[in-house]
Amino acid sequence: MKDKRNPVSGGFALGMGALIGGLWGVHYGQPVLGLGGGIVLGGAITLIVWLVDRQRD
Repeated sequence: MKDKRNPVSGGFALGMGALIGGLWGVHYGQPVLGLGGGIVLGGAITLIVWLVDRQRD
């Protein structure tokens, strides 16, 4: 029987990307652009975490 393992979650990166990007955008007068950029970068990190987690055994 194969042992169960706990999967790694990248949701924290997505949430922090949105938060930090939004704050960065407010600072520079472009909150929507900052939020969008933060979500894109956080999503990329989340995707990388998911792909690495799939390769683990």
